[in-house]
Amino acid sequence: MYKYTYVKILSFIFPIIVLFCSCKNESKGSEYVAYFGGEVINPNNTLVLFCKDNEVIDTLKLDKNNRFFIQFDSLAPGLYSFKHEPEYQYVYFDKNDSIMVRVNSKDFDESVVYCGRGGEKNNFLMELYLKNEKDKNKMFDVFDDNFEAFSKNIDTTYSNTKSLYKTNKEAIKWSEGFDVYAKAAVDFSYYSKKELYPLIHKIRTGEDIIEKLPANYYSYRSTIDFSNAELSNYAPYVMYLSNMLNNMGTINYHNHFTENDLALKTNINKMKIADTLIKNSKIKDNILNNIAFTYLLEDQNMANNQKFLDCYKKISTDKSKKNEINTICSAIQMLKVGNSLPEVMLVDVNGKKVSSTTVARPNTVFFFWTESAKSHLEAVHKKVTVLKSKFPHYNFVAVNLNDNQEEWQKALFNYQFKAATELHCPDFDDIKNKWAINKIHRTIILDNKGLIKNAFTNIFDSHFEDNLK
Repeated sequence: MYKYTYVKILSFIFPIIVLFCSCKNESKGSEYVAYFGGEVINPNNTLVLFCKDNEVIDTLKLDKNNRFFIQFDSLAPGLYSFKHEPEYQYVYFDKNDSIMVRVNSKDFDESVVYCGRGGEKNNFLMELYLKNEKDKNKMFDVFDDNFEAFSKNIDTTYSNTKSLYKTNKEAIKWSEGFDVYAKAAVDFSYYSKKELYPLIHKIRTGEDIIEKLPANYYSYRSTIDFSNAELSNYAPYVMYLSNMLNNMGTINYHNHFTENDLALKTNINKMKIADTLIKNSKIKDNILNNIAFTYLLEDQNMANNQKFLDCYKKISTDKSKKNEINTICSAIQMLKVGNSLPEVMLVDVNGKKVSSTTVARPNTVFFFWTESAKSHLEAVHKKVTVLKSKFPHYNFVAVNLNDNQEEWQKALFNYQFKAATELHCPDFDDIKNKWAINKIHRTIILDNKGLIKNAFTNIFDSHFEDNLK
């Protein structure tokens, strides 16, 4: 780890060495003075936003060399983030830290390197993040495994990650404040897999494995503080709580309800559990918003949507997100069965603009992918190849999300996909607002008249092929 990080740091340390010197000297004169700066390679815009708890503290403008720098006369120790739209990453500051960062917008997460006082611990946090992301991509097929194979896989990974954590904690000797986040990154990635296993296993295999799980399977829950204010905006923690509520909110006597009513009751159940379990209002509202986004983008029953929103508004205290949730509700109204798919502008492999209306022909399936989720992009294209052979009268359209044009074209060259028409979405906000897309697992099916047949399905659902018959 250290050798690799050192080599990367050397590639940009010299142009900003003067800044480090000034940081170290001036910090002695103030109790909580801190410095943050760096360089953005291939910037998307001229701004870097410095944030705390999703609120912008300072807007930093890049200079002619694409560098930025700021002195904070008083910066409380804690977890912050910096954003270069549309990407962001965390950065932790201890007292008197002087941190520089270098990042390439074309390969954002993989290119982030910190240096200066406080840089070493932040590089480790990035190493954990990248390790967890890589491991997450490998999990796609592991959820299909039986309990013994699944447990062996995740327990081995968890043991290796804990060893890495302990080694670095001893070597870097970071603060207790930073340790809260480093340990959370290790633990909650593991806990999330355990919560997801029975749910995803059933979706992908059709097997309900809950009764086969050992009695102590969820024993780790007793060690978790569900109202930890320090972690209220930390992604691994918030994601775990969402996964846990998805699991806890499952209604086992599902045969008593229609599919739509079951979805409504399950998600209201999740919100009520969150209301009871989570005492911190900020954490609770974050979780409620996640539940609302997920439910509203999967359920098409408009009457049930209103019942869900009524419950959501009673429990949530977060006013800022309600307008966005209402916007999603409006988009869902446009995606009713029998409606025409709203027009969005896409781009073909030659960089030419293509209206979605020109490819939204009768019997069309739209699916989505991104190069950053390699396991999914490979699995979904493999699935489409099989479906194309079974349903040759269907037109499959792959829409790439979040990657830039160059990354997308490079992926197409490397993979040489054949079964689908490949297009790129240059404006994610447009497709999110019109097609209510917020995740790559969504699939949209048009009927034999080119109208919406199902805008909220999943190509990996065990009953997906029923939609194509």
